Amino acid sequence: MIDLHSHTTASDGQHSPAELLALAASAGVTVLAVTDHDTVAGLGEAEEAARAHGIELVPGIELSAFVLRREVHILGHFVRPDFPELASYAARLRVEREQRMERMVEGLRKMGFPVRMEEVRAIAGSAQLGRPHLARLLVERGWCLDVKDAFDRFLGAGKAAWVDRFKLEGAEAIRLIHRAGGTATLAHPGSSKVERYELLQLAKAGLDGMEALHADHNPSVQEKYLRFAKEFDLVPTGGSDFHGEQVTPGKRPGDSTTPAANFAKLRARASSQAAHPAS
Repeated sequence: MIDLHSHTTASDGQHSPAELLALAASAGVTVLAVTDHDTVAGLGEAEEAARAHGIELVPGIELSAFVLRREVHILGHFVRPDFPELASYAARLRVEREQRMERMVEGLRKMGFPVRMEEVRAIAGSAQLGRPHLARLLVERGWCLDVKDAFDRFLGAGKAAWVDRFKLEGAEAIRLIHRAGGTATLAHPGSSKVERYELLQLAKAGLDGMEALHADHNPSVQEKYLRFAKEFDLVPTGGSDFHGEQVTPGKRPGDSTTPAANFAKLRARASSQAAHPAS
């Protein structure tokens, strides 16, 4: 099984990289991409654990970006973890996430929920702060039923505690991934409600693949994006988007996978990127 989308405690996942690889191995996953949000900090530990379990690790990242004012997530696969621009971008985002979280916590306090930054940091540990950490706190304190409820009521775009974020344009996210030697794949387009014209802009910017086979896509949504992938010459990929039971209940590594032939096509595009790096 080839799972090209997963998360660890380096961003908003529940499990450490070593724990994630152990779970993937027990599920029968043979190739796993670790694609933490806006950071490659977990890839060193993941690589060591992957060797121990006989799994091929695809070094990755997931960048939050915007196209025509719609937020999209772009997966980088086969990136070079030591690429300096990725480290610089991650450092910038760490500061931005800290400031954004402070504003969200303050917003919740004004609404009568006595949350503290120290509590959010305790849940996040060494990871970059993200909304799922705050959501988990709201669940632990009994104010929300689960993480989804916290996003639906407070933390989702436009909700009561929402704070806007730094906006990286989709085309620049693709260029950054290409400069790092990787391929750029649009994550969960159905969940992000991406439509044809937005896909066209990303395809023009050099998008390589599309996660048509995401675990959250029902058959009709999957078919829709498979058609778009064919139209725009994008490699269809699949991934579980596994974060851990406490964050995304019901998901397991390998729940959605990438066909071997498609993985080979994506790898070939990465090799082309490495041979002809973007300027």
